[in-house]
Amino acid sequence: MPTPPQTDLVAIDVGGANLKAADGRGWTQAVAFPLWQEWQRLPEALAGLVGPVTPRRVVATMTGEIADCYPSRAAGVAHIVDAVLTAAAAMRCVDTPGIYLLDGRIVSAAEAKADPLHAAASNWHALARLAAAHAPTDRALLIDVGSTTVDVVPIIGGMPAPRAHDDAGRLLAGELVYTGIERTPLAAVVRWLPHRGLRRPVAAERFADSRDVWLLRGGLPERPDATDTADGGPATRDAARIRLARSLLVEPADFSLTDAAAAAAAFAARQARLVARAIGRVVMGCGWRPTSVVIAGHGEQLARMAIDRACLSGPLVSLPEVLGADVSRAAPAHALALIARGVLA
Repeated sequence: MPTPPQTDLVAIDVGGANLKAADGRGWTQAVAFPLWQEWQRLPEALAGLVGPVTPRRVVATMTGEIADCYPSRAAGVAHIVDAVLTAAAAMRCVDTPGIYLLDGRIVSAAEAKADPLHAAASNWHALARLAAAHAPTDRALLIDVGSTTVDVVPIIGGMPAPRAHDDAGRLLAGELVYTGIERTPLAAVVRWLPHRGLRRPVAAERFADSRDVWLLRGGLPERPDATDTADGGPATRDAARIRLARSLLVEPADFSLTDAAAAAAAFAARQARLVARAIGRVVMGCGWRPTSVVIAGHGEQLARMAIDRACLSGPLVSLPEVLGADVSRAAPAHALALIARGVLA
């Protein structure tokens, strides 16, 4: 999407593997950024992410504080907040930056650093508020499938109603699932994959990721210029075939696209089962069944498979369809921008 020459506000979502930005009016930007490796470059990367938009104000949310470059969440929050301040200064923002907290407030950098566990892992809450605005019934579920994780958030009466707020509690409740459509190693989901009538064990090594599966299944577009794959090769279907063959210790010449498609289908089914089980835990914990579902993120194919396996019924709202694929990919940043503008309750 073309970058506008100027906007009054930009919201930034600082993840552990990706940086995303949105202005709440249709402009978005997303880049891969391995925070755990390049944390010292974060201020520069944030300034580059926003680029020539030159906003008056920047607001931010985050999940990157859990990256293992930080000794604690508090240290991660402090570094990310300081990086936002440095980037805002480099962009000559006129207004003071704001940080989103889990109670729904946007506060100063000093307040966020003084209350780091409420600033940590806050982006899902902003997204849940956006999903609640689009939920067609009073009792709904948000299912957001991203590159690394899946969020399953209950919504009651147009407001998020999670049973837990911190990562550990959400993981326990099933509201956070550590599986996604790009960064999940195959061995984290399956022990074997089919190959010409055999059940071949999957090597417990990062030869391939879930991104390869969803490339083969058409859930992700090919990107020949990408280098953030398991082997640093292109994000294409044929390169994904080779990476899947490698994960089974099979010669690529003996592993056709048909073989790769069969293996990808088996992996996808197992991954959908994991998400469906988490949905079941969330529903059981709530004590009620949702009457509608809101899908977000760029893993809609996986979300729909999991919804079918969980036997959810009722209207389904796809934020990628409502907002467009680019805005949905950066939906937490888009939601935060709307919150900061006073458009989203």
